[in-house]
Amino acid sequence: MTEVTFSRDTHAILIPDGDRVPVAQGVRGWLMQELGGHYTVQLTNGRLVRVNRVDGDAIGRDAEVAPEPEENDPDAEVALPQVWEALKQCYDPEIPQDIVALGLIYDVSMDAKSGEGTAVQVVMTLTAPGCGMGQVLVDDVRRSVRGISGVHDVEVELTFDPPWTQDRMSEEAKLSL
Repeated sequence: MTEVTFSRDTHAILIPDGDRVPVAQGVRGWLMQELGGHYTVQLTNGRLVRVNRVDGDAIGRDAEVAPEPEENDPDAEVALPQVWEALKQCYDPEIPQDIVALGLIYDVSMDAKSGEGTAVQVVMTLTAPGCGMGQVLVDDVRRSVRGISGVHDVEVELTFDPPWTQDRMSEEAKLSL
């Protein structure tokens, strides 16, 4: 854990509530994880917040500008492994593992139409049904998969049937935790 002090007022996402909250300049905390271009910080009051990549400079990191999307060629071939790799760039803000290793992705399907591009459907779950970070993770999935050239639409369905259990985690994720 690295101690950080917010160098400017910024907004963060309260974990696990998912609410956007202001964090004032001078607030101290500890950097808990730096994955997927975002930062999880435990504030001195004990609360966890996610600082988005574009606000990294507020905690002494380089502010990462969201990468420019590739020129989206609707005729570009999209392969299923590309989608899975994009999903591995999405991380749970509380657990230092990507959502694939955590077993949150239940299904991925694609529908390619000539001249229109590929529509990707992702069925996923959360570690807990009441998780306030659900929309944040869904948005991360959409943004990450949408960054693949040839993808024109990303539909994400949240399901809790079957319920997520730790048995769905990869062996590597289980060992690291």
